[in-house]
Amino acid sequence: MFFILKFVFLRERFSIKKRTSYLVLAILLLKLSFSQDIHFSQFDGSLLNLTPGFTGFFNGDFRVGAIYRSQWQAVPVPYSTFSMNGEARIKPKQLVKDMVGVGLVFNNDKAGDTRYGTTQLYANGSYIFLGKADSSLLFTIGMNLGWCQVGFDYDKMTFDNQYDGVSYNKTTATGENFDWTKFNYADVNMGTGIQYILNQKHKFTIGLGFHHLTNPVITYQGNRLSRLDFKMTNYLSYTTPISRTADIIAEALISKQAKNYEIIPHSSLKYYLNRDDNRAVSGGLCLRAKDAIVFRVGYSYKTLNSGIAYDINTSKFTAATNRRGAFEIFVNYIIRRAPAKFEKKRMCPVFM
Repeated sequence: MFFILKFVFLRERFSIKKRTSYLVLAILLLKLSFSQDIHFSQFDGSLLNLTPGFTGFFNGDFRVGAIYRSQWQAVPVPYSTFSMNGEARIKPKQLVKDMVGVGLVFNNDKAGDTRYGTTQLYANGSYIFLGKADSSLLFTIGMNLGWCQVGFDYDKMTFDNQYDGVSYNKTTATGENFDWTKFNYADVNMGTGIQYILNQKHKFTIGLGFHHLTNPVITYQGNRLSRLDFKMTNYLSYTTPISRTADIIAEALISKQAKNYEIIPHSSLKYYLNRDDNRAVSGGLCLRAKDAIVFRVGYSYKTLNSGIAYDINTSKFTAATNRRGAFEIFVNYIIRRAPAKFEKKRMCPVFM
């Protein structure tokens, strides 16, 4: 997401005038790039990055998951993104029918020669309301608090001052000054989720996320001019069987941050090898508007869900990417506690 920094810290020799021009260009483009948070094409494989309202929003006791994305390997500034999460759904004795969810989310991405990247750790909490006794209607409200860090590796940078007219000398003073190369900040997000199953056939899921509520400052020069913009995400999902062995899945993710929008519709066909065991394969397409076409395949078995995606770039950046976008893989697994077994008390010695 911060690939433009590559143009500031290239391993080439610029004149002072050229370097200043590139720096100004980078600052202007960075203002835009900050609006692009960590995101995935398989957004349903990383639901807690969409909204903390999905914390504990599953049928089971625990859920663990991870997703990895490698993007733009064909250009000089590829970057990789990794996310993993762990959650628990808890039913306190004080609650008659409602539940609570708790979880942790870890994100990390890195870009370019200087390994410019983001590290995030969020603690999630949610309250899950049982709308109907048969669990056909659920809705939640959730919140998370996060510690985040952005930074770059200063040792991997080179500057024109280190060129002595003949060769590059790493020991020469750079002539540059940064207050620091890593910056820490706190982040607060909120959200909600709704799930409704109509006639045990039509499943609707809606998620709404409100991100960066405090507009945290991100700066390397000690000023407070650069802030992370507020972002809103809308997740919509509809699933229904079209035959005894197949479901159709339709999804959409709509995000808005400052003046920037991202719209990703998705449709897949899920074919069951054994519906009782939820053993199935799936395949479908995503379209990231004005950016990429995404091919997706998936496999599920019981409480295991996994998927692989590949992006083909369709934007004007194809001149650099040669239409090679990103490879992505995820896996989620739900753990259910075995029901407790109690010995039956037999009063008659004959049957003991």
